[in-house]
Amino acid sequence: MTYRNPKWMIYGANGFTGSLIAYQAKSRCLAPVLAGRGDSCRALGRTLGLETRIFSCESARDVAENLQGIDLVLHCAGPFSATSAPMVEACLKAKVHYLDITGEIAVFEAIHSQRAQFRERGVVAIPGVGFDVVPSDCLAMMLKEKMPDATRLSLGFKSSGKMSPGTAKSMIEGLSLGGAVRSDGKIQSVPSAYKVRNILFDKKSEPAVTIPWGDVSTAFYSTGIPNIEVYIGTSPSAVFFLKALPYLRKSLNIPLVQEGLKKLAQKLIKGPSEQERKKARSILWGEVSNFKNEILEMRLKVPEGYSLTADTAVIAVEKVLEGKVSPGAWTPSQAFGSRFILEIKGVEIL
Repeated sequence: MTYRNPKWMIYGANGFTGSLIAYQAKSRCLAPVLAGRGDSCRALGRTLGLETRIFSCESARDVAENLQGIDLVLHCAGPFSATSAPMVEACLKAKVHYLDITGEIAVFEAIHSQRAQFRERGVVAIPGVGFDVVPSDCLAMMLKEKMPDATRLSLGFKSSGKMSPGTAKSMIEGLSLGGAVRSDGKIQSVPSAYKVRNILFDKKSEPAVTIPWGDVSTAFYSTGIPNIEVYIGTSPSAVFFLKALPYLRKSLNIPLVQEGLKKLAQKLIKGPSEQERKKARSILWGEVSNFKNEILEMRLKVPEGYSLTADTAVIAVEKVLEGKVSPGAWTPSQAFGSRFILEIKGVEIL
């Protein structure tokens, strides 16, 4: 279904990434409705000359009432562990397409478990249309296309940019959960920094550790590969810290500790400046292997994560509103193809 005059919403437009997406949409002559939980959303709406709606994301019924006249929601308000479920329920109720920029495994699993409901309601759902997980998901699919009989997939990335307050708060939640990998098709909980290996991201081999990145969930739906690990390039000192996290998990699970750390992150972390975003880059690495022990590697170089998210999210919205995606729950590469990431300026295969 193609909309002649589609109306779509950015929920969480007052957040760091949501505001970048709003500016990117405006630069592409789009006019999203800006929505969120605070008055800063109204200020952004006045600056960009866009309609605003102020409401919380706690009750699916209240959210659905605020989606009147909306064809699609791009959900940008994290932590998604708290906000995604009511927004998804509201979108199903109101028959509104749902996209988000999450990287949280539990959110991906919850949405993909509702594939039948999305199809029945005629709703498109594509979680993870940002840096989490567009480039890595497309890389995984490109590798699968080159090695159709792959049984193992390892992905990794190294970024030079800073994080936003929202990303920091999601990471704080994740610290208490440990790690995750996919083994024989099932997601397995493992200790933090479960595996350490050296990865050649660019010009030299560097230490990297496993992390519970979204592709542990999504790459399975995209490729069908049953064994998946995701790594982040880091320093030896960071490896030591991550391996010590299991001993701190009891403290990190205390609600007051979690809330205190999140408030501290909100106060101290401001996110990268425009100049910092222009300079930063990320390298993504992928490796597949099969029963014959054949190994294939690929690498992508992409713009800084938040800038990339603004691009991929807005283009994904345009494609869905143009009627290019059938109802159901999809990964980015399922919805738009493995080479979707190559449509973004500044992306190259190394």
